Amino acid sequence: MPLSLFTKSTLSFIFITICLAVFSGIKSAKAASFSVVAEGLDNVRGLNFAPDGSLYITESGVGGNGRCIPGPSLEGLLSCAGTSGAVTKVKDGKQERVITGLPSIALRPTGNTGEGPQDIQFDRLGNPYILIGYGGNPTISDFPKNSPSWGQLYKVDLETGSLKSIADLAKYEFANNADGVDVLDVSGEIASNPYAFTINDDTAYIVDAAANNVLAVGLDGSDLRSLTVLPTQKITNPIFPTPEPGQVAPPDAPPPGQTPQEIEIQSVPTGVTFGPDGAIYVSEYTGFPFPEGEARIFRVQGDGETTVYADGFTQLSDLAFDAESNLYALQYGNEPQWKGVSDASLVQIAPDGTRTTLLSGNGLESATALTVGPDGDIYVSNKGDRPGQGQVLRIDTTRKVPEPTSILSMLVALSALGIGSLTKRSSSGNSKLQSYK
Repeated sequence: MPLSLFTKSTLSFIFITICLAVFSGIKSAKAASFSVVAEGLDNVRGLNFAPDGSLYITESGVGGNGRCIPGPSLEGLLSCAGTSGAVTKVKDGKQERVITGLPSIALRPTGNTGEGPQDIQFDRLGNPYILIGYGGNPTISDFPKNSPSWGQLYKVDLETGSLKSIADLAKYEFANNADGVDVLDVSGEIASNPYAFTINDDTAYIVDAAANNVLAVGLDGSDLRSLTVLPTQKITNPIFPTPEPGQVAPPDAPPPGQTPQEIEIQSVPTGVTFGPDGAIYVSEYTGFPFPEGEARIFRVQGDGETTVYADGFTQLSDLAFDAESNLYALQYGNEPQWKGVSDASLVQIAPDGTRTTLLSGNGLESATALTVGPDGDIYVSNKGDRPGQGQVLRIDTTRKVPEPTSILSMLVALSALGIGSLTKRSSSGNSKLQSYK
């Protein structure tokens, strides 16, 4: 989510300044204070706290010496599979890998942009679950029979390290194709990429960054279904990367001098959480070429009805609510990564719509996931696109400066006063998420 994207029938390459109106009297956000609570992680991804206060972190690993496929790299590197995925535990200042040998695929020889263990969550009884994704065809097994594999949700025994499959999400997508669009990887194989999930009562809710949908499944494996498919959007005057000498042009990039005036891009959901109103909220990364200011946060009701809750972001990778109903949105990058910029941002959205940037750059880079800690601080997976350098940061939420809300947010506020309303509904598309560096 690590993060690169696959779009319809091709593999796209990943290569904050939020496009908001400027109001006089608004000060620039100041950097919040933070501390490092974990480091040395390999392509760090999702994280969550267990009931005993331990912090568990998923690492997508560095791949291995197994099957290789063309990877998301302007340099044309291959991604190769292995069993370097892991789960790390942090408790009382001690950091240790408690589960190893999980599926992983990453660029060779660098080990960047790994995919594998994507997220970890706990149910109301404290039982842990792990999501293993992969932006390729997970029906091609790289591992022994009955061992963990791609595209599945697992229940985990942290004492023994054993995993029990709850749902084969990729297999479901291949059979049902929720958005009606076939998505292919570069080898022409159908691909799926479950990327993040949350648990409410006895049901898991998962976003598939390839299928652009939100799925639901009982924690006993029952009633696996697609709840909603997220809408595409049209972008005018898109900006595409121009490869340097020796680099490979992304397959979705138009030929030089033939940039279209308008394109339709996929959604690419990356994070999912429940709000204080009982609705599901989903963050969007957006499809290639990852235009600035076009990422959205969706609100999904129980019947699947989907509307835009907030807009004007860039490359969102996760979101979460705190106890005061503030929503935290994490931007993986402040600009499309193909520009060579890795600075990320953490933005707070208050219940009244006021936006506050808590941290932008200043050590926050390629941020892949977040969670709200028992102490109320925000814990962020940092430098999530590289091996051996991944961190988890603890960010103090008390230092902040307000920013303007987006135009859509202001219209929503006016609607609440009976002055106006705006609802976004559109047809759904398809795309894929992986990592790029």
